[in-house]
Order: sequence, then C-alpha cells, then structure tokens
Amino acid sequence: MKNLLRLTDMQPSDIYKIFNIADEINAGKYSDFLKGKSVVLFFPNSSIRTRVTFEKGIYLLGGQPILFPVETLDKKEDLRDVCGYLNNWAGIIVVRHKDINLIEKLAMYSRVPVINAMTDINHPCEILSDMYSLSKVRNNFIEDKYLFCGKPGNIGLAWKEASEVMGFDLSQCCGAGYEMESVKVYHDIKEAVKGKDIICTDSLPSEALKDFKECQVTSEIMDMANPNAVLNPCPPFYRGEEVSEEVMESEYFVGYEFKKNLLTVQQAIMLYCLLD
Repeated sequence: MKNLLRLTDMQPSDIYKIFNIADEINAGKYSDFLKGKSVVLFFPNSSIRTRVTFEKGIYLLGGQPILFPVETLDKKEDLRDVCGYLNNWAGIIVVRHKDINLIEKLAMYSRVPVINAMTDINHPCEILSDMYSLSKVRNNFIEDKYLFCGKPGNIGLAWKEASEVMGFDLSQCCGAGYEMESVKVYHDIKEAVKGKDIICTDSLPSEALKDFKECQVTSEIMDMANPNAVLNPCPPFYRGEEVSEEVMESEYFVGYEFKKNLLTVQQAIMLYCLLD
C-alpha cells in the first residue's frame, strides 16, 4: 500500500511505473481490479475534470465511488476517528482539499491509500497526467525545456516538484513579486520563451492580471519557442488573459488531447497505490 501526496515523495521509477500501468490499462488489463471495493472521494462542488475522471475511472475498474463534499472533513470530528471508521469499508480515499496538512493527517491514520487530488500547494495527479501525455508525443520529455507562465500556486509548484524529481529544466515567467524559489525567472515572455519546448500556464486572479501583462502567451510568442513546441495550459484557462484567443485555436494547443489521458492516469495512480 502506498499514498500519493507529493511528487517529491516519489522516484522517477515510481512515475514510470504509473506510466506503465496506464499503458496496461489502455491494453485492456485490470478491468475488474476494483470489483468489490469502494473508493471514498472528498471533492468540492466546483471540481469538474478531476472529479469526473476519478469517478468514471473507478466505475470502469469495477469499483464503487462514494462521494462527499470536502467540507465534511472540516467538521469537529477528529480525523483519526474518521479514518478509524473508513478503514473498515474504504479501499482508497481520494481527497481534494486546500490544506495538504489535512491530507497528510488522513494518510497518517488511514490503513488504505490516500491520494491527493489537489491542494493549494500542489496538484500531483494533474502533472503526472501531463507528463504521461508528453511522453507519448515527445522524443524524450525529460530533455525538453519547460516554461511555466503564472504565479506560484498549485500548478506552478507541482511543475517544480516534477522538475525536481525528473530532472528536467524548468523556468518561470511572471510579474514581479510572483517568483517561485529556486527557479530561473523571467519577467518578459519574449525572452522567456526562447529555447523552450513545453509552455505551461495557469489561470490568474483578476487582481494579478495587470502584473502579468508582459507574460501572455500568444501565437506570435509560441513562434519564438523551439520548433515543435507545445502549449499546455492548465484548465480552467481564460482566453484573453494568460493565453490569447487565437493561440487556443492554433496547432500549438494540446490541452484537450492531453486531458484525455487524465482518466487513465488517475486509474493507474489508484492501482499503483494498491499494488505491491
């Protein structure tokens, strides 16, 4: 049994094992692996992609998803008592909660795998899915040079975790005052994009838009990147803000196709956590 809380808890071999499991799922293996098991999910109402793919993934593996609003975990009851009961019935616990400390506390008391489906500081399942997608379309995705455009939120920090584990080159383009620690930073997208292969973005709060006016990704900007560069914006993205309208209709945009793999990779993550 294993938990998945942070990418930095993993080795590259663990990540490649998840990729291999995903390939096996696509080949028809594990179709009833969760038969007779219940997976307890704690999700906010606003979640779309992560929740849909986890619920459908559990169903396709023969399991039973049981969904609770994430606020259920914020009540007075001690988490050790919540886990004390769930340990009797749950096969896996999947949690999307702003506070990673709460998820880590659940993992401390749980006798079944706990999977972090997003916090305020990271989003490991999303980035694992993106790396898997990149592994299918790039010659060697860990030799590519990555540029993250955005603030140091859960997506940027998760890409940083991934770069620390896998060893790929990661830079950031942001407004002044939004820099991530220990990452090369640019404040001008025209300079930042030169020599880059994978351009990733995250949505911005409205109050930060003015600070990122030199960081918007457009088709003209993508033309300045390396040949065959791709644009992989994290949803929800907002046309006309961190990305332009026209670049989302260009051949650079890979988001829809990449996110198809979110279903399979999240199935693979669950299997990885249960397999020896």
